[in-house]
Amino acid sequence: MAKENLTKSADLQVTAREIDFVTRFSRNWEHLREILGIMRPIRKEPGAVLKSKTATLVLQDGNVGEGEEIPYSKATITETPYQEMGVEKFAKAVSIENIKDHGYEVAVQMTDDAFLFELQTNVTSRFYTYLNTGTLKGSYSTLQAAIAMAKGAVENKFKKMHRTSTGVVGFANIMDVYKYLSTAELTIQNEFGFNYIKNFLGFNTIFLLSDDEIPQGRFIATPVENIVLYYVDPADSDFARAGLNYTTDGETSLIGFHTEGNYHTAVSESFAIMGMTLFAEYIDAIAVISFTGPEVTPPAVAEPSRAAARSKV
Repeated sequence: MAKENLTKSADLQVTAREIDFVTRFSRNWEHLREILGIMRPIRKEPGAVLKSKTATLVLQDGNVGEGEEIPYSKATITETPYQEMGVEKFAKAVSIENIKDHGYEVAVQMTDDAFLFELQTNVTSRFYTYLNTGTLKGSYSTLQAAIAMAKGAVENKFKKMHRTSTGVVGFANIMDVYKYLSTAELTIQNEFGFNYIKNFLGFNTIFLLSDDEIPQGRFIATPVENIVLYYVDPADSDFARAGLNYTTDGETSLIGFHTEGNYHTAVSESFAIMGMTLFAEYIDAIAVISFTGPEVTPPAVAEPSRAAARSKV
């Protein structure tokens, strides 16, 4: 008879599945940081309030006489509460009948992949919604003009704030870019669920989004230093003290994942917790630029050429 608490092969397989899930999730975010050029991960406590900021400075006259007191130029940072940091909880279950009919690889592994992708999309979708509320506005006649002026607007704003911008990231509707492809040769890359163009018209990266994420006729830009990833650590020791043990990855734990078999219902259950918000700190350093045309017929080709066309989740 086996001794009590013996670690069996099934336990090792479950642990390996948990480690694989959190490692792939963290790797995807690390690659997103590489694509962006920079993205600061900052750990927050549950309940901390994220705040959008606007920065203004009224410059006083610098013509000051000899010995006269130099007037202060008034700098103002206005903070507006955006949302509270919390822990989101997700669960997925696969029945024993589903595993019997489709096999483990399809029923469990492929649904894990879909689960991971949807969790990633949950964070990025909220970020795109927030970007659309940027307060640096403008309107131009073409996509190229919008791209150029958006870059100038955010770099000018950061310069006025005495902050350094090492690069600018943009966001465009994918159909607007496809229209542009009829008159320009671009290489679109597709990795980890993100479509993007690197090093185009002075931008580090331009992300290509759907109609749900950014409407056609709009281009958004912000300095890469303005983008922050806030997270609540799912490896918090208080969770474990409460009997909730989640597998996490590395020092920057973005997600916790746990899987177990429920013998009462004969299903394989998966649980994920995370508290992640991708955030642009200064709302007035987000340029939201509209453009009108001219109208161009999208190219007839099925797909543009792609570099590194590996779609991973």
